[in-house]
Amino acid sequence: MPFPDYTPTLPEFIRTRAQAFGDRPLIVLGDDRISYREADERSQLLARGLLASGIAKGTRVGLLAPNGPDWVVGFLAAARVGAVVVPMNTFYQPRELGWVMRHADVHTLLTVGRLLNNDYLARLEACAPSLASQRAGSLIAPELPCLRHVYVWGEHGRSWAHPVRALEEAADATPEIDRGFLSEVESCVTPADPMVTIYSSGSTADPKGAIHTHGGVIRHSFNLNSYRDISAEDRAFSPMPFFWVGGFVFSFFAYMHAGAFMLCEESFDAGRTLDLIERERATIVAGWPHYSKAMMEHPSFKQRDLSSIRSGNLYDILPDEVRPKDPELRSNSLGMTETCGPHTIARMDVDLPESLRGSFGKSVPGLEHKIVDPETGKTLKAGELGEICVRGYCLMQGLHKLEREEVFDPDGFYHTGDAGSFDRDGYLFFKARLGELIKTAGANVTPREVELVMESLPEVLSAFVVGVPDPARGQNVAAAVVLKQGESASAGTLSQRLRAQLSAYKIPRHFFFFTEDGELPFTDSGKIDKRALAALLTDRVANEPSG
Repeated sequence: MPFPDYTPTLPEFIRTRAQAFGDRPLIVLGDDRISYREADERSQLLARGLLASGIAKGTRVGLLAPNGPDWVVGFLAAARVGAVVVPMNTFYQPRELGWVMRHADVHTLLTVGRLLNNDYLARLEACAPSLASQRAGSLIAPELPCLRHVYVWGEHGRSWAHPVRALEEAADATPEIDRGFLSEVESCVTPADPMVTIYSSGSTADPKGAIHTHGGVIRHSFNLNSYRDISAEDRAFSPMPFFWVGGFVFSFFAYMHAGAFMLCEESFDAGRTLDLIERERATIVAGWPHYSKAMMEHPSFKQRDLSSIRSGNLYDILPDEVRPKDPELRSNSLGMTETCGPHTIARMDVDLPESLRGSFGKSVPGLEHKIVDPETGKTLKAGELGEICVRGYCLMQGLHKLEREEVFDPDGFYHTGDAGSFDRDGYLFFKARLGELIKTAGANVTPREVELVMESLPEVLSAFVVGVPDPARGQNVAAAVVLKQGESASAGTLSQRLRAQLSAYKIPRHFFFFTEDGELPFTDSGKIDKRALAALLTDRVANEPSG
């Protein structure tokens, strides 16, 4: 399998990137842009400041900032000295921020003071009120007992926090911690060392912290690039946050491996995003599906010059000559935080044969899969539906604060909680999360199958299907439906039209209609929160008039 030709540690990664790509632009956010060489030099200075402040190999450093130069420099600085970086979700409210900071044992936090309407220092004081009466230097907060230092990019006015520039000043004021000393520290970092703890979005429970090593992250992101067409000439717009594994591995590390230029913004706005894509001559565009719709509907869209775009998943705004005729024949990949991103994949720029429509690729080289019966643990044959299990080089080392035996089976496989099957040629067909499979009167219903059929109806904008309890059948199928603007439909008409395409047991017994403006529960990553939706629809079923 393809692996880099240097020792896969962060110090070697940034050194080789700076040597290979030098003054080529690395990342831009607003007016702030840096090159590969500047990222190396600025992160060296900040790393020396971290060492002067007492950070050592294994220290847990939180990072709370938007995608952009500050995030990149902060991450590189901490990881190159062997600290374990904990990227923090910029959507976190005080309870969530405090929970993750405490669970992750964050010792030092690098943070922006504000982002848009979010005041992160106020949120820190809300989750740790004792901070307000303290002085920066060595914090003692019972609510966050491991926290000792907070450093802020920009002005802040808090007595308990230092500006990030204080770290840079500490580096200059400590001559013994020079570049030579930093090199000695970096030489102690190995591929086996933990690099990062990434927390999942926590839609079904409190987030879990997956621990990934230098070797795992760097090798896997390099390996995945062999399935993509990325080069140093590319200018990539991708809003996927670096604090989630998709943005971390499939954007940040992927584009740095290739020497590409990353285009960032603080928030999506159709007009401003089109300005950025057009001004910077983006060649790759990625994002969530609603981005395409919003940009296409912007009054200026038809006057925009987007001819520089050559690929991406925002199919609706791609130039005609590069837009796939049938996007559903482009391979999906299946991944998760615990596997450092995709663990199955296929070429992303090649159409699949019709027989593989809806497939999720093959096992990434270096990974093994098995499908097991979730109740008995028995390994199943090709074509049989069960739980997907995975092991291999990019699998996390474990979950923070859980013993290994709680995370992996005796053979080292991680049970993903996803349901699917492999065909005889090794292609994965993902069905659903195990907890989402609906068992009704002894039959299994895959929610996504029903959702796709419902969304094919002309009046339906989106549909979300869950199981709700039923004393006789175990569960009934229930659907939350959002109609297109100006359209109307009833439960009876939808049920009747679905009978031509679905078996009777798959047709929802309960239909509930919602508007598009926030009535449905979504996670902060933009995915429907099926657990919350099931609770909502269960409550509505219970309050339906009898008969």
